[in-house]
Amino acid sequence: MRKGSLSLLIIIALLVSAPAFAQATRTWVSGVGDDANPCSRTAPCKTFAGAISKTATNGEINVIDPGGFGAVTITKSITIDGYGPQSSILASGTSGVIINGSGIVVNLRNLSINGASTTAGSGIRVLNAAAVNVENCIIMNFTGTGTVGRGVSIETAVANVRVTVLNSTLYNMGNVSIASVPTAGNVVLNVTGTNIYKSANSAIDVRNLTKATISNCDLSNHANGAGVVLEQSTAEAMISNTVMSNNQFGVLCGVAAGTPTARLYACTITGNTSAGLSIGAGASVLTHGNNAIRGNTGNETPTGASLGTQ
Repeated sequence: MRKGSLSLLIIIALLVSAPAFAQATRTWVSGVGDDANPCSRTAPCKTFAGAISKTATNGEINVIDPGGFGAVTITKSITIDGYGPQSSILASGTSGVIINGSGIVVNLRNLSINGASTTAGSGIRVLNAAAVNVENCIIMNFTGTGTVGRGVSIETAVANVRVTVLNSTLYNMGNVSIASVPTAGNVVLNVTGTNIYKSANSAIDVRNLTKATISNCDLSNHANGAGVVLEQSTAEAMISNTVMSNNQFGVLCGVAAGTPTARLYACTITGNTSAGLSIGAGASVLTHGNNAIRGNTGNETPTGASLGTQ
């Protein structure tokens, strides 16, 4: 065999046996990156969508410098963390983040998600997941109505979905800022240390099949909605250390059929123009007795007391 032919066969064998490029546990994006890159620290990608295909399941996407990194659909367990620089998703005419994967756990931290006042899409749509954690994020300017225009929209149909919104800010929504509207299964929603302002509708809507814990929040300035809405009998909320002021209603409990229950502990409900507490037939708003419910137009009287402490 000629020497040249032997060398060619060796090269071909090496190419055939070479492993495919492995997904990295940690990847990076940059405002001056390129999605053709491997998304390494020295060769970052440009968008979250470009980086996610090169990030291993349970891996993490980090941000090197300020930039807009585009809308993304997530179908596997992953963390996106924009800590440090201004890390933005400008979602004009679409949703910022769509989460749709069976059994996945998604962490979104330190992101600004801006709908640019367009009328299509929501900030974060949760279609299927085991758990979604939103921490230290700003979600704004999704101004659509109907099934869009929401900051966080939980639209699942599976059991035991857990969604946490922690230390975040949501404002200027055309609809509800946080909506739990599962069609089946159930949702456990935790909203803590979060400020929600100026939605065209309500701050938080617990529609059905949801148990919510809302604590240390400010849910104010929703002129045509409520701080918290509970709609159907499968909706429950424990609301503590939370301000609900200058809305149409502080707590609106029992909009649709059923007997939802809200429990209040150390809340301030004031300056609401139609009622501090609007309670439908069969619904319950129970108080621990240490709330400040005054200065509202309309009803300020709970239906009863919460269970005593032990």
